Amino acid sequence: MRIFLDANILFSAARSDGAIRHLLNTLLKARHSCWVDEYVIAEARRNLHLKHADTLAEFDAMMRKLSVSDARAPLPPVDVRWLPEKDRPVLLAAMRSRCDALVTGDRRHFGIGFGKTFGGVTLHSPRSLAETLGLD
Repeated sequence: MRIFLDANILFSAARSDGAIRHLLNTLLKARHSCWVDEYVIAEARRNLHLKHADTLAEFDAMMRKLSVSDARAPLPPVDVRWLPEKDRPVLLAAMRSRCDALVTGDRRHFGIGFGKTFGGVTLHSPRSLAETLGLD
């Protein structure tokens, strides 16, 4: 499965050796492809720099294991106006990457779309993705 990771997933995985890092490592070990783009990389790096600068080496090591999306790929026609403007590029990047899923911890903005598919991308919380893939 092709899975796009939101910046908050990258932040959490770099910050601590907890459930999100475990999920990411399990996904990679099971040969799922994990995707990001420059937008989510920059957001995660900025937040880590401000709040947990000591984790940037872990973040950089993690980035070497992920695939980076090409922002120029065409988009399917889909309405993403239900999302706040700052979150739209994340879902659009998942679509451009031809991902099957977008995993995010942002329930406030993405939660209404959890379990729904937009432009071929199903939105998941970390828990719902793990459950869907039988990883829990």
